[in-house]
Amino acid sequence: MGIWGQRWIETRQSLKNLDPSLLMWDMRRNLDPKPMPNRRSTIQFLYPEVPPAHRTWWLIVAPDKAVDLCSIDPGFDVDLYVTSDLRTMTAIWMGLTNVRTAMASEKLTLTGDKSLARHMQTWLGLSPFAREKKLAAA
Repeated sequence: MGIWGQRWIETRQSLKNLDPSLLMWDMRRNLDPKPMPNRRSTIQFLYPEVPPAHRTWWLIVAPDKAVDLCSIDPGFDVDLYVTSDLRTMTAIWMGLTNVRTAMASEKLTLTGDKSLARHMQTWLGLSPFAREKKLAAA
């Protein structure tokens, strides 16, 4: 099987075997805090279809640009609420769709800080796998 076939299978497998904790930890590790405001920003992710213990996550970006992830409410005011099914958020992260398209199809809802919402694709970035796929296509 060629490299393209392998990548296609890996992509399909990633969208079949969804894991909110792996997705969130990967997003935390690769989030670009530079475009974030110079204040603490708290972003809550909600995956309604996921069992309650893994349904809600918080990404916190400190003023010094340190990024933290919580699966238990950290008690901070939330600046941006992100609601999506896990498959859509995984597809955004993998570069198979984007924030704008997911919002237009009503698969992603952003509520709160308009600047954080408008620039989500920039600070969220893409998984290293998505970047590798785009480089291979060039």
